Amino acid sequence: MLFALTFVLPILTAVGSSFTRVTRAGLFGEEGVTSGFAGFANYAQALGDGNFIASIGRMLLFGVVQVPVMIVLATILALLLESASAKWPGLFRAAYFMPYGVPGVIATILWSFLYVPGLSPIVDVAGWMGLEVDFLGADTVLWSIANIVTWSYAGYNMLIIVAQLKAIPNELYEAARVDGATPFQIAWRIQIPLITPALVLTTVFSIIGTLQLFAEPQVLSKVAPAIDSQFTPNLSAFTTAFAYNDYNVAAAQAVLIAVVAFVLSFVFLRLTNREDS
Repeated sequence: MLFALTFVLPILTAVGSSFTRVTRAGLFGEEGVTSGFAGFANYAQALGDGNFIASIGRMLLFGVVQVPVMIVLATILALLLESASAKWPGLFRAAYFMPYGVPGVIATILWSFLYVPGLSPIVDVAGWMGLEVDFLGADTVLWSIANIVTWSYAGYNMLIIVAQLKAIPNELYEAARVDGATPFQIAWRIQIPLITPALVLTTVFSIIGTLQLFAEPQVLSKVAPAIDSQFTPNLSAFTTAFAYNDYNVAAAQAVLIAVVAFVLSFVFLRLTNREDS
C-alpha cells in the first residue's frame, strides 16, 4: 500500500495529467475551469519547445563526459582503498564519502565561492599569472556543474564498489600473488572483472541522475547568467509548471524525461549484458 501511494500513484497522476488539457473560461478563470482529454497535444507542445529539446541534448553531452569520469574516479579510489598497502582506509572512506552528505544546494553555494570572480582565490591566482579563467561562462558553466556533481557523488559510488570488492574471496588474491601477479595485474584481471555488477549499477544510477539534475544549476543560475530557466530538462519542466502555470505540458515533459532515462538505462544494460555473454 505504501509503495502504491508513494510511487505508483504519483506516476499514474503525472501520466494522466499529461493527457489532459485544462480550459479556463473568462479572463481569470472566474467563469469556470474545465478539463478534457488532450490526446498527444501536450507532448507535441513539449517536443516543439526548442529550449526543452536543447536541455535534453545538453544533459546527454553532460552525461557522456561526466558519468565516465566519475565512475573511473570512484573505481580508482575504491581500488586504492582496498589495496593491501592502503593505510587508514576507514578514515579515507569516510572522507571521500563526506561530500555526499552535503545537500546539493549547500555544495553548490560552497563551490560558487570558488567560481565567482572577486570571491574565488583560484580566479585571483590565475589573474596574477596572466590567465583569464571564467568558470561561469557559456562554454564552461556546464563543466563547472559537472565538477560539483562529481565531487558530491564520487564517494557514494566508491562505497558501492568497495562493498563489491569486499565480496571477492581472499583465496583469489592469494593464488594471484603465488603466481607472481603485480598489484596492477590483480586489479585489472581479478578485481575489475568481478566488480562489473557494481560498475553497471553505479553507471545506471548516474545516467538517471544526470537527467534529474536540478538543484545545482538552479542555485548556480543566481551567479551565472549563462544558466537560463530551461538549462536542464527538470528546470524546463519546473519553469513550465510554476512560471507559465501549464501543469499539463510540464507533466508531459516529466514523462518524456522519465522515458529518456529509461531508454538510456535499458540500452546501457543491454550493451553490458551482451558484452558479458
